[in-house]
Formats: sequence, C-alpha cells, structure tokens
Amino acid sequence: MPASLPPLPPVAARRPHVTEIHGETRVDDYHWLRHRDDPEVLAYLEAENAYTQAMMAPSRRLQGTLYREMLGRIKQTDMGVPVREGGWLYYSRTVAGRQYAIHCRRPGSMHAPEQVLLDGNRLARGRKFFALGAFEPSPDGRLLAFSTDFTGYREYTLRVKNLDSGRLLPLEVPRARSVAWSADGGTLFYVTEDDTKRASRLWRQPLDALGPELLFEEMDARFSVSVELSRSRGFVFIHSHSATTSEVRFLPANRPSGVPVLALPRRQDHEYYLDHHGGHFYVVTNDRGRNFRLVRAPVERFEETLWEEVVPHREAVMLEGLDLFARHYVLHERRDGFPRLAVVRFADGERHEIGFPEPAYTVYAGANPEFDTDILRFGYESFVTPEAVYDYHMDTRARTLLKQQEVLGGYDPGQYESVLTSATAADGTAVPVSLVWRRDRRGDGPAPLLLSGYGAYGFPEMVTFSAARLSLLDRGVVFALAHVRGGGEMGKRWHDKGRMAHKMNTFTDFIACAEHLVDGGWTEPQRLVAEGGSAGGLLMGAVSNLRPDLFRAVVMEVPFVDVLNTMLDETLPLTTGEFEEWGNPKLPRDYARMRAWSPYDNLGARRYPLMLVETSLNDSQVMYWEPAKYVAKLRALKTDANPLLLRVNMDAGHGGASGRYDFLREIAFTWAFVLGAVGITG
Repeated sequence: MPASLPPLPPVAARRPHVTEIHGETRVDDYHWLRHRDDPEVLAYLEAENAYTQAMMAPSRRLQGTLYREMLGRIKQTDMGVPVREGGWLYYSRTVAGRQYAIHCRRPGSMHAPEQVLLDGNRLARGRKFFALGAFEPSPDGRLLAFSTDFTGYREYTLRVKNLDSGRLLPLEVPRARSVAWSADGGTLFYVTEDDTKRASRLWRQPLDALGPELLFEEMDARFSVSVELSRSRGFVFIHSHSATTSEVRFLPANRPSGVPVLALPRRQDHEYYLDHHGGHFYVVTNDRGRNFRLVRAPVERFEETLWEEVVPHREAVMLEGLDLFARHYVLHERRDGFPRLAVVRFADGERHEIGFPEPAYTVYAGANPEFDTDILRFGYESFVTPEAVYDYHMDTRARTLLKQQEVLGGYDPGQYESVLTSATAADGTAVPVSLVWRRDRRGDGPAPLLLSGYGAYGFPEMVTFSAARLSLLDRGVVFALAHVRGGGEMGKRWHDKGRMAHKMNTFTDFIACAEHLVDGGWTEPQRLVAEGGSAGGLLMGAVSNLRPDLFRAVVMEVPFVDVLNTMLDETLPLTTGEFEEWGNPKLPRDYARMRAWSPYDNLGARRYPLMLVETSLNDSQVMYWEPAKYVAKLRALKTDANPLLLRVNMDAGHGGASGRYDFLREIAFTWAFVLGAVGITG
C-alpha cells in the first residue's frame, strides 16, 4: 500500500484591510483573525490545532515518556516552608493527583491544628482554568483578601473571607489588582483596572461602610497604580509609575480615612520608591544616575533638600531594591550580571554581603512579612542546584537550610556542569551566555543546543533550576541563556541599550551569541534551536527574519510579533504604557525604527527554520491573533517545506495551562518538538 500523504496545513483566507500612516499604505490580509467571536476564526484556530496534532503524532510516545519523566521527578504531595506572620504560620501544600495548591495556616506552631484558608482545587471545580492573584491576610489575622481568575485573561475578582467564620463578605470587586490593609484591618485599599487593563483607580473600602470611595485616579495613560502596606505597618504607599517615571503618595496606616500626601511630584525619567523605618522614609531613586542610589528623609518633612545619602550611585552596581527591618536593611544589588544581597546594621552601619558558592546563580528575597526580626529569608538556585530556601541570621551570619526542592529519581548535581561565557556583539559589547549540560552526554563535536532569550523591560534572564529541563540535558542537549541587551543583567544602561532607538541591539546580540556558540564548537546550525516567549517571542520573530539560516528550529511562545498594528491601537491592553519600551508608531521617527524590526511586517519570501508557535485564546498580554496572523502570513510567503505549527490553548492565557499536571503536558509537547528538530526521537 502507498504511504499516507502528510497532512495539509490550513490556509487562512486573505481579506485585505488597508490603512495609511506616515505616507505608507499598510495592507493586512489577516486582520479579520482579530474577531474572536466569529465562528470562522474559531474554526481556523481549531484547524491549526488539528494540523499541529497530526504533524506531531509521530512524537506522541516521546511526549508520554517526557511527561512521565518530569512527573516522576516531582514530589507530588508536598508542603512549602511555613511563613510566620503575627501569631500564625502560613503555608501551602499539594496533594498527589490534584492540580492546585491548598493554602493553610496554624496558630503559633506547626503542631497546632490546621486551618484551610483556600483550596485551589475546590475553587477550580468544574472550570478549565484557575489562578489565584492577591492573597493578603489582614494584620490581625481575622480576614483574608484574595482574588481569582477563571479564564486566563488575568482579570481577577477580589473577595474577602472571614477566617473565623469561613464566610465570604458581600464585597465582590471585578478587575481588581493590588490590595493593602490598614494597620487595624478595618479598611481595605484596592486598585481596579480600566478597559485596556491598565491599573488606574485606587479605592478605599472601610469594612463597616456600604460602599467604596474612589481615593485616587491616574489619568495619564502611560501610568499604572499599585498599593502596598509597608512592612513596618506604618504607612500605605500608593505608587503611580510608567516605564521610566514614578510618583508616590503615602497615608498613615493607622489613619486610613485621611488624605494621601504626595511625596514628590513626578518628573519625566525620575523613578523613586519609598519605604518606611522609624522617623524616616528611605528612598531608592535614580536622580543621580541610572543605577539608583539610596537616600533617606524625615517623615515629617519629606523634602528633597533634606535628603541624606545612605548609599551612593555606582556605575558598576545596580540597586534593584530594598528590604527594611527593625534593626537591619538589605540591599538587593546586581553586579557583573548577577544578583547580590548586602546586609547593613542600623546601629553601626556594619555591612556585609551574603556569599554564594557558584559563579552563575539566582538569589531572591523570600516571604519576609515580619518587621521586628533579625532573620532574612531568601531563596537560592542555579542551573544545577535545585531551589533552596534559607533563613539567614543578619547578625551572626549563620544560615539555616529550611527546604530544598526534592528531585526524585536519584538526581545528582555532580553529573551536570554550568559555565558562563560571552559573545562579542557587532559594536564590541561583551554579551554574557550561561550554559548547562550533562557531563557524560556531551561528546567532542557540536551538540544539539537550545538557546533561549528575552531582552526586554529591563528584566534579567534568571539562571534557575528546572527539573523539566533535565529531560533535555539527559538526552545530550546543551541549554544556553543569552543575556542580551534590553534585559537588566548589567543594570539600567543594559536595558537602555536594548529599547526604543536601540532595540535592534537585542536581536543582533542574540545572533552574536548563536554565532559564538557555533564558532566555539558548542553546536552547529543544523543542531541549534532558538526559544523565547512573549517579548522573547518578538526576539525569535526578529532573528528568524534576520538570520533564518542560523537555526534548525525556532520555538515562539505567546510571541509579540505584530508590533506595529498592536502599538497603533491604544484600545488594546498594555499598549500606551509600552510607548517607552518600543516607541510610539504614531510618531514618524518611532514608526520608521519599529518598521525596521517588527517581525510581522518583515516576513518575506525566503527559507525559514522549522517553527512551533504557541499561544492561548484568552491571553490578555499578547492577543492570540498576533501569532495566528503571523503563522498565516508566513505560511503564504515562505519558500521552504519546513513544518510551521501553531498550537492554541483554547482555555488559558499568557502563562499557558494553570493546573500543574496540564502544564507539564504542555512542556512535554514543546520538548518533543525541540528534540525531534535535532533528530532525537526517544
């Protein structure tokens, strides 16, 4: 019998949508895919899913193997490290076979009876998606403010639960974002978002009153609002911030009915953030340099003329954040591409850094709700070290390991090796690349290699452990992270050199990293796969246009690829607030710059790598139609026969499946594509 023919991909209808801007006539043949309520659109997406499943059918056994491997490394019934807050110990736990965490507490001791606060499995019953947003116990422990999303659109509804009676209060707030309590727990502050998902309004709700009061509204569409209670419980801070500018108001937490005070009026490109300790506000500010400094000023007279410098601006050190405790403060710094924690004692100014054993790692503050403590909780991990949670005594410098992620199945970190190297960009800039592999599975020649990147918003790519990634490493795949400009690895200037007029650096940096790995014998183009999600998906789209010959395959997850069309539509979520990251295409100069690299606008009649493009129907950050339009247009233009696959999760949002088992199946699918692309089928 003749062999069966391969499945044919769906072909999207071409329906020209014509617009004009800056003298250019723009024709978008696939604009119609924006209409998600159109049955034809949904039918097209389902056809793409069917085609992808048919093309991936030969890998189903491998997908199952990968899923079982990843599941076998997880301790399915487990408990997180308890966090003391007030007289309670709060923690979450998981149960084998259940998708979601159960959130609990015990009074005083873990030997006391357990109180279940929220069971994600019960909340998610009968639903295809569930996510928990806010989770804020009141300072007196009587109430819990929490929010939930059941679609993946990240549209959370806020509720308040009486933890004594177990009953929900009548308050129900749609489109809620950040929340904060007053010092006595009698008033709840919360922020709501507008139709573009911009957090714009702050409300005050005394729980003994009938309705909320609008306390503050941010009118500038570039700015979003957030609210928080200081660890000292002295003040409620109201932050209004854009990508480059911020402004803070404060309100005594024990006088929640008062009028918020503006700390310092906004100035373009001035970012500052407040915290409270005793009679002073501590301010992280970039008024003297892009990498920020630390100053303090009296609470009673918060004036710039009274600012006293505590930590100066440093060209080589980025001050990323600050934690204030009763007797110490902790500086979150970034130097030479990696995070550092520096502890300073208030009494005498004694400073020391917490040391870590590996050259490439990630460290971050854990849950530290208590103010009057000498203990700092932090998390530590690397490519080869599973996540570990420590309590660190800030005076004695003793650290206690509370819990390390268990990797079942006999994981031995000594079998794996990690190094940090660097590529040279076109302008001579050294671009770091972190790599990890399994020692006994890497031969002498070029290896299959998965190169990941992001490069946006000043977010650094974190060197973290992944139990799921072991399924690649154990099959001989090298994993690499390209720390390209646009991220925050080297401070604010690293971000500045990869945004706005300098955005092309992000893409050429990634290409330089790939060429460095090829030239260094790590891999070769036929064994090199590139991967990135969201803004990293934009990176993938750009490098696929610039150097399609350099990669065997590309994985694009929820990719931001239709940049110009999205940024020209200010009714869409996140658009206006990102003018300071990408540019405003309504301005001719910005339009020309963005036109040069926007992936959708630069697709052409050329050969492209194998591609897997993944999206979700309910994504609120990168609308599903961006990757759908991209695939439709690319399929019509490209000159090769390489598979181009679109996978649409019809029940999730930007982060993919919400249940932990469902999420592992998604990873298994993606890993099967990556392995198949480099010829590994088992």
